[in-house]
Amino acid sequence: MNISYDYYRIFYYVAKYRSFTGAAKALLNNQPNITRMMKKLEEELGCTLFVRQRHGVTLTPEGERLYAHISVAFEHIVCGEEEIARSKGLQSGVVTVAASEIALHCVLLPVLKDFRNTYPGIKIHVLNQTTPQSIELLKNGLSDFAIVAEPFTVPVGFRSDILRSIQEVPVCSAAIFRSEDTVLTKKQLETYPLVGYGEQTSSFSFYSDVFSRMGLSFSPDIEAQAANQILPMVKSDLGIGFVPTDFLEKEMMKNLIVLDMKPPIPARNVCMIKRSGASLSIAASELEKQILKNSEVFAIMSSDEFKKEQKNNPSR
Repeated sequence: MNISYDYYRIFYYVAKYRSFTGAAKALLNNQPNITRMMKKLEEELGCTLFVRQRHGVTLTPEGERLYAHISVAFEHIVCGEEEIARSKGLQSGVVTVAASEIALHCVLLPVLKDFRNTYPGIKIHVLNQTTPQSIELLKNGLSDFAIVAEPFTVPVGFRSDILRSIQEVPVCSAAIFRSEDTVLTKKQLETYPLVGYGEQTSSFSFYSDVFSRMGLSFSPDIEAQAANQILPMVKSDLGIGFVPTDFLEKEMMKNLIVLDMKPPIPARNVCMIKRSGASLSIAASELEKQILKNSEVFAIMSSDEFKKEQKNNPSR
């Protein structure tokens, strides 16, 4: 059978109100048209669905059986329409983001508070993993997009957009680094214990390359699985660690020294990766928009800071 959805929609309202007139009012239609379409539905199905009475209708056994199915289907459709309407108004929805530790602190967290305050009905799932693991979650369809720090390889069928750059610096405790000169030399890098990232992280690849250019091997004495583990280990006098400047809050810097590495650690980018050509949900699209907007603000601030630095130090 190839019966129009409109017929079943009208049948639902006639059965619900037990009246052609009631259905016509609910559907903003007229009674003769409703009656005509129900006769057509009965002809298509080959059975009588209604018993016409003076003040309305009752359902036949066939009509009751059909209504039992149609009512469930129609109410599911209505719920779906209402859910879409709420999503369009950003009153509900779910966003899942895979993020590496550095990306979480430097990009995602600064946005999430305002986003939650603006859209409290949207649920946010943050999958905090290493960069390779975050990309794998995205590839497997377990997140809407991934926010990760370089280096990484963009999978086929995906695209990467730079959100901002980060600058990392070496830090250590006063108990470890006793020299009055805070310049960190190549010899000191060879002799002092290092707190670094595990081999399965993109940061390990990054620092392996940095050290290789200096003619050194990056082999941490203490391995951390995430960036937020570095500072606590450094504060425990375990060695020299490397952290983004975003992590260096005043209260965290008690008894810690920021070292001056020559040449400095190269800046690296935090990026958003998502599937090429795929549409995000309304909620995920709005979060992406706010992340991009915040990144634009950060870029302007960074540019102003650079100009100020150039003005104060014209020889650089």
